[in-house]
Amino acid sequence: MNKNTDQSFDAIIDKFANNIYGSTKGQLRHELLLHYLQQYINLAERSLDIIDVGGGTGIMCEALAKYNHRLTYNDISEQAVLLAKSNLAQLSNIEFNCGSLTELPDSKHYDLLICHAVLEWLVSPFEAIEKMLSMVRVGGVLSISFFNQDAHRFGNLLYGNFDYVEAGLKNKNTVRLNPNNALKPAEVLSYLSEKSVEVIHTAGIRWFHDYLQDRSMQQSRYQQIKSLELEYGTREPYKWLGKYFHIILRRTA
Repeated sequence: MNKNTDQSFDAIIDKFANNIYGSTKGQLRHELLLHYLQQYINLAERSLDIIDVGGGTGIMCEALAKYNHRLTYNDISEQAVLLAKSNLAQLSNIEFNCGSLTELPDSKHYDLLICHAVLEWLVSPFEAIEKMLSMVRVGGVLSISFFNQDAHRFGNLLYGNFDYVEAGLKNKNTVRLNPNNALKPAEVLSYLSEKSVEVIHTAGIRWFHDYLQDRSMQQSRYQQIKSLELEYGTREPYKWLGKYFHIILRRTA
């Protein structure tokens, strides 16, 4: 939540954009998240005040801009903001802000706050959730997704990275695109159960795509993979295997 301790991609924004959204991993993650948002929120009914916290390349703001919402893009990385401004230059209904989550004002309340693939890069993710809840109006919606620690461990066991698992998933050398603070879905849901919120959706994102033995199928069978991800991604036990876990909740008080 602050520039001194949380991960910024300033020095590697091009690598970030290519590695994440230049692959089926990033494409599938984005399309699944957008599908669930459209499923649970009537985006076409009225104009909403929306903020995307940790907006990265601006891909989600671009998808939502066509509904004529009042959009705020936020990211801690100055280079990410510059990239998003370039990507979204043709759109006039987006306000850009560079800064940490803690610097965002509590006085502005949003109908929808989006925070996807950000919490795992923060030193204090639960404090960040508390801050975001304070920014959502009563009746408004918060959409969060985060790197799933349980799935991360499971995947590394499948890949044979036993020493890494036994070391508590700690790298000897920090890899800049490896999340610093993966979260356990059960712990996040337990934390939210004590808040004035209603959880209206949970799903695993990429619950089997990343585990395919034949990686070429990630491209050659992409549409079939996406269909199956959607069919089973909200069901037990599959959703708990998602490399990312997605929660949509409504603030009730």
